[in-house]
Amino acid sequence: MSKKAVIILSGGLDSTTCMAAAKAEGYELYPLSFHYGQKAAIELESAKQVAAYYGVQDRHFIADLKGLIRGSALTDADKEIPTHRTGEESDIPVTYVPARNIIFLSIALSYSEAIGAEAMYIGVNALDYSGYPDCRADFIAAFQEVINKGTAAGVSGHPIAIKTPLQMLSKAGIVQLGTELGAPLHLSHSCYFGTDPSCGVCESCTLRIRGFQEAGVPDPIPYAVEIDWKTPVK
Repeated sequence: MSKKAVIILSGGLDSTTCMAAAKAEGYELYPLSFHYGQKAAIELESAKQVAAYYGVQDRHFIADLKGLIRGSALTDADKEIPTHRTGEESDIPVTYVPARNIIFLSIALSYSEAIGAEAMYIGVNALDYSGYPDCRADFIAAFQEVINKGTAAGVSGHPIAIKTPLQMLSKAGIVQLGTELGAPLHLSHSCYFGTDPSCGVCESCTLRIRGFQEAGVPDPIPYAVEIDWKTPVK
């Protein structure tokens, strides 16, 4: 009997690599994406393409949460997405989406328990995490406790496991892992602005570009600015 995993799939570099990791670990893939009013709704098209690449487009759900999630530069028209951040700042940026991962994991958890999945994957990262509190290892550990104590699967001794294969990797490490696993990184989209080609100057683009530079390979997606793939961006 095959084992199942729900993958929170945004269509970006990290979640696409998570899909590849779940596949490599022998799981039957159940991708789950969210339309939460993000300005970069183009990423959902990337998620669809990634799901199709793995042949699971018929199992790909896109949950509609538009209007329920707000308060971020990624969702609100009156808040500007910053550019030229490095990801090394100590403040929580305006691109933080209130409780986003708590909501996503809760929905993924309900879905996972309903279909009998053993695991759910999320592409959180403790190194290049942009200051988001819901990407840290202690948050994931706390949510795992919620699963263990607050679900039928958990209290019966078969808790659904949160898988975070990227948790302790740098962006370069994520690029290397995705490349090694044959992830379709050419289909992924990471730009906060949701432009095509990607802007190359928002924080998400900057972190992604730096990751490919440090990994020593060019990014297979196009950018609106010229990129020197041999010199990491500052």
